[in-house]
Amino acid sequence: MLRFLRVILTGLLGFLFDGVGAFGVGAYGGVRVVNGDHHCSGRVEVNLHDKWGTICDHDWDMQAATVVCAELGCGIAESASRGAEFGPGGGEIALRSIHCKGHESSLIHCDAFISRNYFCSHQNDAGVKCSGTLMEPRLSVLSPHFVFSAGESVHFYCNIQPRDRVSNVHLYKHGVETPLVTQSADPTQIGVSLVLSDVESFQQGSYSCQYNIRGGFPPHRITSPTSHPVNITVVDLLTPHHWYNTSSEAPTGSVIKGEGFNITCSTPRPYPGASFQLRLVRSNGTLRQSLPAVSKSVTFTFPNAQSSNEGYYYCLYRVQLGGRTFVSRESQPLPIAIKDPDPLLSPMVISWLVSGVTFVIAVIIIFTVAKVMCNKEKQPSELERETRTCVDNTYVALSVHKL
Repeated sequence: MLRFLRVILTGLLGFLFDGVGAFGVGAYGGVRVVNGDHHCSGRVEVNLHDKWGTICDHDWDMQAATVVCAELGCGIAESASRGAEFGPGGGEIALRSIHCKGHESSLIHCDAFISRNYFCSHQNDAGVKCSGTLMEPRLSVLSPHFVFSAGESVHFYCNIQPRDRVSNVHLYKHGVETPLVTQSADPTQIGVSLVLSDVESFQQGSYSCQYNIRGGFPPHRITSPTSHPVNITVVDLLTPHHWYNTSSEAPTGSVIKGEGFNITCSTPRPYPGASFQLRLVRSNGTLRQSLPAVSKSVTFTFPNAQSSNEGYYYCLYRVQLGGRTFVSRESQPLPIAIKDPDPLLSPMVISWLVSGVTFVIAVIIIFTVAKVMCNKEKQPSELERETRTCVDNTYVALSVHKL
């Protein structure tokens, strides 16, 4: 009630002498603090009509101090000082009274009494102590590398400026508005650990951190600048696929001995600097061979299948990034059996069959020709038939001599 009466009385007196009202944009030239411990504390002075003057502390409060700190970019108001705590000013008293709600961005949006006040002197100059400009935090990764495997945890560390009113520290991913991790901070801490657990491939990218402090009147939070970004890579190796093909018509899972065959390994998600490894598990040991993965698939060639190529084949995908080696799970086993050629289809057997058939046909032809020739020699000539004579019902063939 007393404060209300003081405001009414001050306004009335101001009106009687010089008037009362809110200063305009053209008249207001900004605010500053002087004679303090740092650039965010000191006696408050405003520029009206290109002249700097002080503010009377009769109605000076935390709401007005909060607006001053916000306008100066000095964080939150810690105190609204009176009685020329930072020393008396010189020149005119620019504002004898000012009324703010605390959420304004500048004093120009507050109600101000700008006329002379014969009841205020420089011993009543108002001052302010702001928390100060919030320093930019520094984000780092608590590991010697920046490449991680899917399922691992990434431990970030946000280095902050120790403050009494630090409330929370946040970890942000570029392009995502809400923080992925939020951690409360102790006023004495110079840094906070932020853990991103069980990372997945879509979480790779650029990260930064910010911190909040709480204070002012009405109480509110202000946020620090954003730290410089830190980039991480998440490697998620999928199990490779594999298949084989051969030039022969061998049964499934088999290759004819002496024929060629290929085994192809493929991954749906390729990475730079990768390679495929093909592992052959045999009864007498294991063999491995590798090829660089210039694309998402690679083919291992076996031009002459032998018994040593028989066994179970496995593919795996290997990546080297950021000084680390990542290996996928092995594919399912691919069994391949080496079969001897079918004797019925052997070239040697076919050659023997052709030779045998040719020989039989030749023998048949020779036998047929010989038989025909033999039959011709046994048949009597026409002359012999004509000279046959019947004697006592007996035919006698008389020989006829050629002349």
